[in-house]
Amino acid sequence: MKKIGIVITDGVGYRNFVLSDFMVEAQKQFSRVVLLSCLPKEAFADLDLQCDIIELEVFEESFATWFFRKAKEVAHLQLHRKGNFGITDNFKANYSTTKTPRGFATRFIYQFTNWFHSEVWILRYNRWQQFTFRQHPITKKYKQLLQDLQLDSLFFTHQRPPYIAPLVYAAEQLQLKTTAFIFSWDNLASKGRMAANFDGYLVWSELMKQELLTFYTSIQPEQVAVVGTPQFEPYVLSRYGYNVAEFHQHFDLDEAKPTLLFSCGDVSTSPNDPLYIETLANAIANNELEQSVNLLVRTSPAESPQRFASLAEKYPFIRWNYPQWVQARSNHQEAWSQRIPTVADVHDLKSVLHYSAVNINMLSTMSLDFMLFDKPVINTVFGNPSNGLANDQRFLQYAHIAYVVDSNATYITKNKEELLAAVHQALSAPNSKLVQQKELLATQIGAPQEGTSKRITAVLYQWS
Repeated sequence: MKKIGIVITDGVGYRNFVLSDFMVEAQKQFSRVVLLSCLPKEAFADLDLQCDIIELEVFEESFATWFFRKAKEVAHLQLHRKGNFGITDNFKANYSTTKTPRGFATRFIYQFTNWFHSEVWILRYNRWQQFTFRQHPITKKYKQLLQDLQLDSLFFTHQRPPYIAPLVYAAEQLQLKTTAFIFSWDNLASKGRMAANFDGYLVWSELMKQELLTFYTSIQPEQVAVVGTPQFEPYVLSRYGYNVAEFHQHFDLDEAKPTLLFSCGDVSTSPNDPLYIETLANAIANNELEQSVNLLVRTSPAESPQRFASLAEKYPFIRWNYPQWVQARSNHQEAWSQRIPTVADVHDLKSVLHYSAVNINMLSTMSLDFMLFDKPVINTVFGNPSNGLANDQRFLQYAHIAYVVDSNATYITKNKEELLAAVHQALSAPNSKLVQQKELLATQIGAPQEGTSKRITAVLYQWS
């Protein structure tokens, strides 16, 4: 029998791996399961997980650690930006003009990695980053903890957070096997380097596997397993969700009208969301739609509702779903990662997916969520380089979004007229893109929702 440590890095990992069936399945496979949490231990107080829970001390990067991590990430972007708009876009966005030590260092890194950005150099930056962990007090504590636990393997539920790197280093020093789950559909084709190198990688689909092998040439195919993603598993678990009457009552919706659900990104990725919501609200108020509808808005769990306060006051008929996530701690280098979902929010999320008639969003992963419920999806991208709005049309050139565009599985709308026409089409012929949606889902999610946790734990056991 084998023992495993499961590293929960953030609130989304908490939802995906704690509020799904993953912990139950892990305890069926392994003789001992230890949850190593980058969240406060109190986050698990109301859950009967039947396992040891250890809160990891918060790691804060030194300048040296940050420098080599930044060099590794920028070199990765340098290496892969040619012909990849998403990586090029992030490469430009990460450049700094500030007159601070890190600003000057970033500009130096950009110049240096312009010449030295091969995979060999990236692995060298990674080793130098690891060198900075050697004498760090937290690294020593991590190493002692792993020695005391006598685990067979460590599973990281997210591959990118920089604060997991010293724990990976400690595991390497003890020759403890490590596996990482690739967190999101956009992480490989548009983001920077992983936090560390791992022994094994779990991915959503064959597409993601090929992306991983393309962007990380030192990884071998046998190190990668296609398992799907637990992100969507709660949608097939009967313990979550409301019935249709409870849904309408919970959100104070008119049950005689179909519901348009606008799902927001956070302000950094989707700054035009207030415009899209107001466009829909004005159309409803002025009877510009073919039929009466409810408008329900689900804001991003990564931010407070404050950005939409004026809209809530101006349009009292809009109903709001503010995600029930709790800020577990604020003194953290990535404070947003410390927002954790409640069970009540999983009920809300599954229900809005199940009972809303149409979803509207700015190219977010929620498009996939709604397709799993066979619902039509409209993507709003009004902004371009010349109209004064935040240029969200540039995201259409990102590799993971290009698959969506090419699939014709959603309505891509670039102005008010296209949006209202798409709403009419989606309401009048809700299944018109169903075939394309199924094909896109098969490409992006390579395994059924049912049994996802069981598949993941079986691979982890085999690799331990």
